[in-house]
Amino acid sequence: MEEKLVNDALEFIEADQDRELKAWLNELNISDVEHLIDELPQYAVKIIETLSTKRAVNVFRILDFPTQERIIKKLAGNKLTEIIRQLPPDDRTALFSELKGDAVKKLLILLNDEDRIEALNLLGYKVDSVGRLMTPDFIAVKTEWTVQRVLSHIRRYGKNSETIDVVYVIDKEGVLLDDIRIREILLSDPDAKIGSLTDNRLISLNVNDPQEEAIQTFRMNNRVALPVVDDNNILLGIVTVDDILWVANEEFTEDMHRIGGTEALDEPYLDVPVFQLYKKRIVWLIVLFFGELLTITAMSNFENQIAKVVILATFIPLIISSGGNSGSQAATLIIQAMALGEVSVKDWWRVMRREIFSGILLGFTLFALSFGVIACWQLLAPSFAEHYIRIGLVVGFSLLGVVLWGTLMGSMLPLLLKRLKADPAVSSTPFVATLVDVTGLIIYFSFALLFLEGVLL
Repeated sequence: MEEKLVNDALEFIEADQDRELKAWLNELNISDVEHLIDELPQYAVKIIETLSTKRAVNVFRILDFPTQERIIKKLAGNKLTEIIRQLPPDDRTALFSELKGDAVKKLLILLNDEDRIEALNLLGYKVDSVGRLMTPDFIAVKTEWTVQRVLSHIRRYGKNSETIDVVYVIDKEGVLLDDIRIREILLSDPDAKIGSLTDNRLISLNVNDPQEEAIQTFRMNNRVALPVVDDNNILLGIVTVDDILWVANEEFTEDMHRIGGTEALDEPYLDVPVFQLYKKRIVWLIVLFFGELLTITAMSNFENQIAKVVILATFIPLIISSGGNSGSQAATLIIQAMALGEVSVKDWWRVMRREIFSGILLGFTLFALSFGVIACWQLLAPSFAEHYIRIGLVVGFSLLGVVLWGTLMGSMLPLLLKRLKADPAVSSTPFVATLVDVTGLIIYFSFALLFLEGVLL
């Protein structure tokens, strides 16, 4: 199906059948047109110019920013003006916030005075705040209005609203009192007053709230839109669920990049230049490189012990990888739980207590497994002489220690970073693994000295 779409589009374009192309494009789903632009980037401007203005706007708003930027640079003046003017305010703000200063100025000139003031006001909010997501296009009504008057108001102004699924009740000062779903209005007596339909179960967002909090609020409540108010509860705009889904996707992608030990990419992977990828990844690799130097330093302090009992070196990869793996597991679980709102900083003691028990159970499992492997090893191919039990205890207790330590490090670091107002995802799995590598060696050789001193050491 997708291949046929591309072939049909190429047939129209290469034959210069602009009228047929326009009719065909205007019949496609918006997602299909977006797919065509992704598959035929060289014809992206041609496709946008051919579409009717309304459909061009709907397609343009769902494109990724690099594609939008390329189209803006080449799009004819009239079409560009129409698209920028008809973009919903929240989508326009998102576009302007990504563009560089000069480009924003050129686009602002295309707006009428009212829209330009509105755009500048939205751009005045913090980058990651709810204010950047909201649109001022909504339906607001008064408590003394009848249902019939509200319906007339919606018919007159509803087409300019981002959504009419919910209407908002305000007083004469603009203070938000409640919100009412449209179905309740449609099913009510035309002469009923709006005030009689309110239930005072209002959920709203503050304009300065972080966007992450808005994601959590939408997740916990079954709403298609939420009102945005200032500190005086004055209704400023609304945020719709489609914008929240975009932000949630961006946050998830950013966290996944950081968990993997790289800076977040600002564009799709295949659109990022190789040198940009290098810059995003090299910083963390350098940090981890110097972190691993501490591992070398720790090992150099135990050279004598390794020289006396060479078999100890055999188990070093097992010890440090087990600690790093357990730490990475814990970090991933806690970061995801924090992203979903299941865990907060105030839950640190509950998290620590659970991870202590988990670490002990996991550690004892690996203890038993390693001791069994060493015993079988000794039985099938004797390598440890009569001291295999002591060596088994060294490896077993070391695994117990590093796994317990790894789970604690992996679970507590994200909470600590959150407490310090940093991004929990920065405690990425490679970072946790590197920290546990160093401490794992210290734990390992400490148990070696405990069980083997005076015997093999």
